Amino acid sequence: MSEIKNAIIIFAVFTIIFGVIYPLVITGITQVAFPSQANGELIKENGVVIGSQLIGQNFSSPQYFQGRPSYISYNASTSGGTNLGPDSQAEIGNVSANMLQVIQENNLPANSTVPSDLVEASASGLDSDIYASSAMIQVPRIAAARNISQSEVSAIVTENEQYQLLDPPIVNVLTLNIALDKLNQ
Repeated sequence: MSEIKNAIIIFAVFTIIFGVIYPLVITGITQVAFPSQANGELIKENGVVIGSQLIGQNFSSPQYFQGRPSYISYNASTSGGTNLGPDSQAEIGNVSANMLQVIQENNLPANSTVPSDLVEASASGLDSDIYASSAMIQVPRIAAARNISQSEVSAIVTENEQYQLLDPPIVNVLTLNIALDKLNQ
């Protein structure tokens, strides 16, 4: 009986230490040392949260950059992609439909090569970044929709490029769209 009592006491002590105290200490440290990252890198405008640099959003208006497709409608509570493989007829149909949409929306020639990040969803369905080259494909459409020069829109893309080791530069779609809105202010 004393072994059961000791086991219960040890279980309770470890539960309090590792289930309560340790998480509170680590949360406190991260809030002090890395407040932006600990809170999801939220972007605020006039004190109101408008998004996160880490989670993609759906921008469907022609005056905005559009990110990767999402099979979960950019719902962060249900992060996940699709279980469809690259040989799946359903996936081929999805990618083909996305490719046609990108070509039509951006007035590209019918035989254009479209970057994969504009037609294929990510594994999480929440990617917030696209390649800078994918953003540049969208520049003429956005410039026309906003009635501004393509060079102004291209400059926003170039200013927001983030470089990665061994990969082409990327841009955050939400950051680009915020910069576009600031042009009109």
